[in-house]
Amino acid sequence: MTSPIADVERADVLVVGGGPAGAATAHWLAKAGRHVVVVEKKTFPRDKTCGDGLTPRAVRQLDDMGLTPVLEGHHRYDGLRAVAHGVTLELEWPEHPEYPSHGYVVRRRDLDAAVADRAVELGATLHTGTEAVRPIQRDGLVTGAVVRQDGVEREVHARYVVVADGANSRFGRALGTARNRSYPMGIAIRTYFESPRHDDPWIESALDVRDRQGRSLPGYGWIFPVGDGTINVGIGLLSTFKGYREVNTSHLMEEFAATAPSYWGIDPSSPTQAPTGGRIPMAQSVNPKIGPTWVAVGDAAGSVNPFNGEGIDYAYETGRIVAGLLDEAIGTGDGMALQRYPAIIAERYGLYFRVARLFSTIIGNPAAMRELTRVGMQSRTLMEWVLRIMANLLRDDELGPAEAAYRMVATIVRAVPEPAS
Repeated sequence: MTSPIADVERADVLVVGGGPAGAATAHWLAKAGRHVVVVEKKTFPRDKTCGDGLTPRAVRQLDDMGLTPVLEGHHRYDGLRAVAHGVTLELEWPEHPEYPSHGYVVRRRDLDAAVADRAVELGATLHTGTEAVRPIQRDGLVTGAVVRQDGVEREVHARYVVVADGANSRFGRALGTARNRSYPMGIAIRTYFESPRHDDPWIESALDVRDRQGRSLPGYGWIFPVGDGTINVGIGLLSTFKGYREVNTSHLMEEFAATAPSYWGIDPSSPTQAPTGGRIPMAQSVNPKIGPTWVAVGDAAGSVNPFNGEGIDYAYETGRIVAGLLDEAIGTGDGMALQRYPAIIAERYGLYFRVARLFSTIIGNPAAMRELTRVGMQSRTLMEWVLRIMANLLRDDELGPAEAAYRMVATIVRAVPEPAS
């Protein structure tokens, strides 16, 4: 038996999901004067499985949304400390004309609420604790959604619908979106520990993870200082790793925490909360991204960087792109403006993500990963370039990202021994 349907709400745009992509879309639409309604299943503040690290690309988007004062209340860091094979390199974020040379670590419970609140300040309507149950379609067009709040269903009608309900995207699947299973998927788990170095100026990446017996483990680990007395500790791997389905991520988490560098001063048996994990589609692997009156953004569209698993910056960026197209479509009355979205995404990210997919296939080979890190950690200059490439922070006056990435991948391929025939 279904719940009774109450009143009908109307908007120019309905955004399903109030996370980074949805809130950014709502922000830019509201700033343009459009009537936008956001429905978020959870109630803020709410937690999300995430490393909590904001790269310079994400900081740029938050600065543009007027959220610099919010960021300044959280932990700022200077760059990446890479650790592997007994070598440690501290790599500052590169100078870039479009992005700052610093990042922040902000828990998602704080970050997502701040961006959503900013959208509301600009005029967006936000309904939390409200789930988009199913799309409404008329004459083959999506015209809104049935939403449920406190057990009561009602309809929200809109000219356009933005799908921003995250990696699992039930609403997107109801519209026919699906992940291309030949593309990489990320698997990650994380928790928090108290640490005396909670305000360390570097986020840390462990590129050669081993268990307590010294045996190599799949994936890479991270330790991000949160600045509130805790550090975010996690480990992730890609589906390109052979046998990833059999990997016990809880075991990986336990071993990584137990072997974390002693200077972090953590008690591996006493996390501040239970570890949580999830799976993340990557490299624009979800399609279709668009219909005549709907569009998918952020994790719901697979907009996650396979090089490093970062998705917040691409969520903000794709949300901003879509908001601009929707503003144009509403203003001109020509829905074809929205149809440019796939081409814009392909031009902006296509080649970069294609290279990243190739790279992720190679590092799914443990021998290749070990050789890459062994060679790379011997050269600060090489690792500085790797950081720029992986974070998508190359300048226009530098070597093109595609050429640089292909050269890097070619180097890895040459370094890995051919399998025995």
